Amino acid sequence: MYHRFNEHKYPSTNIQMSEFKKQIELIEKLNIKYFDPKNFEKKFNQVNSEKSIMITIDDGFESFYQNAWPFLKSKKIPFLLFISTSYVGKNGYMNWDQILDIKNSGLGTIGNHSHSHEYLTDFTNENIIMDIKKSINIFKNKLGYNPIYFSYPFGEYGNNFKEIIKNLDFKFAFGQQSGVIDLTKNPFELPRFPINEKYGDIERFKFLVNLLPFQFKEILPEEKLLLSHQNPPNVIINFFDDQKNLNNMSCYSNENNKWRKSNLSFLKENKLNILINEKFTTERGRINCSLNDNLGWRWFGIQFVISEN
Repeated sequence: MYHRFNEHKYPSTNIQMSEFKKQIELIEKLNIKYFDPKNFEKKFNQVNSEKSIMITIDDGFESFYQNAWPFLKSKKIPFLLFISTSYVGKNGYMNWDQILDIKNSGLGTIGNHSHSHEYLTDFTNENIIMDIKKSINIFKNKLGYNPIYFSYPFGEYGNNFKEIIKNLDFKFAFGQQSGVIDLTKNPFELPRFPINEKYGDIERFKFLVNLLPFQFKEILPEEKLLLSHQNPPNVIINFFDDQKNLNNMSCYSNENNKWRKSNLSFLKENKLNILINEKFTTERGRINCSLNDNLGWRWFGIQFVISEN
């Protein structure tokens, strides 16, 4: 997941084009194929033993159109571009002519990123629906359809937000929790690896593109919007019966705004309790788990939204 390109004054959402080109060169060197978002719905439930990478860009900043788009076009690399409709044409953002240029190229697939790009988990259900329906109407007017792909603003969602997206006929929704998509992942909680200046150096990128999916049955609590009395959460992962080497896994969390290794306790052979001892004190609580087995490193992430209520 990318945002800005060559906008160094925003390091948390920016990647320099020099680094982006190195990342693309690495993908090509490793002979990893690009996944075309146009085939995502058709192939989502198909077993694919071959690794592929799908590039996604959030927000529709003009720096993407000016800097990354010509490069991707020259390489014929497909990608998924998420647009928040209220910002289109504003200073620093792409306009509809530019968005249509990308759509009509056949390389760029357009996704919905809400209308306002506000912290929608703070909204009432009625106001979330109003915001998303406004974006849907604008997309239908400008593109002739509403995209089937949605990206949660800031990667934040609760069960109510998820259900709203399902009921508004989206097929897939992406968060910002890290991980590799595979058959076991919920289509409305799809993970992505955010790439920026801090987390975009070529060595880390090489580690990411070589990661394997870390499969699980479910993560509890299912609700990712934590009220104050639910913080810290009691986190339980139910794995599949045939999964091996789970004793070798490790998890890290940012409880109390400090990353530390979490204590793990197996309740049963394939049921893991991640012990979070202190409250999450930032806007988003994160847990990342990894396992190195005989095929390579596996990874999944969890992101909680921390409510003040």
